Amino acid sequence: MSDILTGTVKGPGLLPHEYLFITRDNSRARIGEFVYYETQVGDESRRIVGTINTRKLVRNLPDAFLADPNTPPSSVSALIGLDGDGIEIYEITVETIGYFSRKLNDFVNPRIPPQPGDPIYLASSETLSEMLSPRRVGLQGSAHIGSLLTREPGAVPIVLSVRDVVSTHLAILASTGSGKSYTAGVIVEELMQSWNRAAVVIVDPHGEYHTMQSIQGDDQFFGDDGYKPEVKIFNPKSIKVRFSTLTEADIKYLLPEGTSDKMLHFLGQAYRSLKDLLKAEGKPDYLYSYFDLRDAVQKQQYGKDDANAGDGGNVSSIQGLLWRLDARFDKPGGIFSANEHIPLQDMFRPGRCTILDLSDIEQHEQQVIVGTLLRRANKARVLTTRGEATTGENFLNYPVFTLLEEAHRFAPSGANVVSTNVLKQILSEGRKFGVGIGLITQRPGKLDQDVLSQCMTQIIMRIVNPIDQQTVAQSVEGAGRAMLAELPALTKGQAVISGVGINTPVMCRIRSRITQHGGETFDAPGEWMKWHSSGESAKRDHDNAPYLKPADEKKPEKIGKIRI
Repeated sequence: MSDILTGTVKGPGLLPHEYLFITRDNSRARIGEFVYYETQVGDESRRIVGTINTRKLVRNLPDAFLADPNTPPSSVSALIGLDGDGIEIYEITVETIGYFSRKLNDFVNPRIPPQPGDPIYLASSETLSEMLSPRRVGLQGSAHIGSLLTREPGAVPIVLSVRDVVSTHLAILASTGSGKSYTAGVIVEELMQSWNRAAVVIVDPHGEYHTMQSIQGDDQFFGDDGYKPEVKIFNPKSIKVRFSTLTEADIKYLLPEGTSDKMLHFLGQAYRSLKDLLKAEGKPDYLYSYFDLRDAVQKQQYGKDDANAGDGGNVSSIQGLLWRLDARFDKPGGIFSANEHIPLQDMFRPGRCTILDLSDIEQHEQQVIVGTLLRRANKARVLTTRGEATTGENFLNYPVFTLLEEAHRFAPSGANVVSTNVLKQILSEGRKFGVGIGLITQRPGKLDQDVLSQCMTQIIMRIVNPIDQQTVAQSVEGAGRAMLAELPALTKGQAVISGVGINTPVMCRIRSRITQHGGETFDAPGEWMKWHSSGESAKRDHDNAPYLKPADEKKPEKIGKIRI
């Protein structure tokens, strides 16, 4: 497809970076489409690209011509000498982006408006393929996630810059069923390709990413040098958090509601006294267990457990605190261990996708697990980058990326959970140390706004809830208001992509997954029909049939040596 003359400039728009043009081309002048005009910038002729953001019909056939659905309007207009097929005229508003600089591999806005009467061209697919994406398919640092929605499938590939996405963080926002987990799977597939070989951890609260395991044996991901990606899954029983990595805030957060301020005070005293003791003994890195903390709590106890004995002391508070601590931490085979935990180098490794399946873990514990993991990863990257760690568990000499499904659980709006502050720290400082975060949520309105606003690349899919739409509009700066207005009309697998990972906001058709999607909506009617099928019915009859114990054989009777 070559560049097509599609209209003529009318004049400036309402905003300084907008202009209007007139066209009869209704089929091509669509919201999100790219057009350009030519102007002189210095000594060079430049194509100033813009995106269509509004349309208005300024001339049409009279309403009376359209009133009878059985009579084509063109037939009526032909009777009075009008060309009914070409009478419609549209006024199109374009938001200027600028000309594409191959030297910068980005757009530059010269702020030279078009003149009335200048021709407007529809940019060809070949032209857009060179301009819109900062990377090319299959090259190092590229993530091919789909194609431009306003063109034929595959005509204009949309390729993100992995470097920018990972270093400045990613947000995938969508209503339930719009394809956010599917899109996250596409991102992970690209990260595990031989031209990226990323170190990725997926936090999976629902256990829906197990299908990513097929990456391991798929030669589409193999490299010519023998590279083969790994996928490692930690199920709930294999996830361990070393107790000594918990902060005072983590421990307090895990206690049940109703824990009094007095109990929390004694817990804080015990925690700090234990830390001070280990520091005084020259063992600040000692792997203390829950029982060490429990002993420190018991040492806080004084007085008598008798209200009639004058000052009864704090016995009842200490005993109540110990009961609550035991209920949470004194569990054989529990998550919190004295010396076991997952080494960072085992979770994060270039060419490995690690999936933490948290599906059977209570939400408070999920938040502590995520907070502890991110805190450890951030600390290791900081120490390694500064040269303060060259070996050991705090040595992590490559960037890492963590993808958080159901991100609003770990940084909820209007609530204080232990993982929120860690996320805020990494999102604001992680770029300097190579710690990247990807947030996935179907409820942007429930996600902390400071957290969301720190994600510099956004993939926004269909969003219907007005509160979520408002949140996205306030937190996402890159996408224009016209594209955001399209969010309720997007269908499954369509997205608005904006931010530093792409040269300019685009409407994208997400490509098909290589791996199987594990988050499909359950087919309830199909399962109900299956229950009534003849095979299932026969199986139930067999399983529910009464068990008849076989009768014992009757012993033969004998009279003398004669058997009866």
